[in-house]
Amino acid sequence: MAWGNWRIPESRLQLLGPVRGRDVLEVACGAARWSIALARRGARSVGIDLSPSQLRSARALRGQARVRLPLVRGNVEALPFRDRSFDLVFSDWGAFTFADPERVVPECARVLRPGGRLVFAAANPWRAVTSRPGLEVQSRRLLVPYFGTRRIDYGPGDSVEFTRTYEEWFDLFARSGFSVERLVETRPPVGVRSSYLSARDERWARSWPIESLWGLRRAAE
Repeated sequence: MAWGNWRIPESRLQLLGPVRGRDVLEVACGAARWSIALARRGARSVGIDLSPSQLRSARALRGQARVRLPLVRGNVEALPFRDRSFDLVFSDWGAFTFADPERVVPECARVLRPGGRLVFAAANPWRAVTSRPGLEVQSRRLLVPYFGTRRIDYGPGDSVEFTRTYEEWFDLFARSGFSVERLVETRPPVGVRSSYLSARDERWARSWPIESLWGLRRAAE
């Protein structure tokens, strides 16, 4: 289990905490490799994703692993689960960059039990303000306004990303009943290559953060 563009091991960061016997939801689970690994560690894992092709891959890997893992097709902006169903909700990219955080964060809060944790990787605000529109490569210039930009459309047939300033992130967390326990702004370890980024963008990321790892806790009652 490893986080983000640089595949930093969870064993090093320890963002998730104990999982044995916990109800755990992976939002935007993709092929559900994280959920499978957590199920092997004794978690009661559930994965949700909107993509049928990703869920087909997840089912194939689940079959190979022979673990119990419910896989649900659904929208992370309107989670099809009851209130207070999980002890931990997490996402390694996807859910908080390509879906609207104003909807996703409150939904995660809703399905978490009091004292539960939300952990996710997402684009750092620096990635947004230095991205070249239409090219998705990082510049050494500020190209997009930091204030007032919440959605970046990279062009027809390409991705849409959602972004927030740090002030907006903290305000959204507070409104949703979360306190921030950890914030990790990753850097590429020496000798480690990303399968998602070009060598040029990796060099860029040694000086400016391209992703954030957030560890939050829902208020206890």
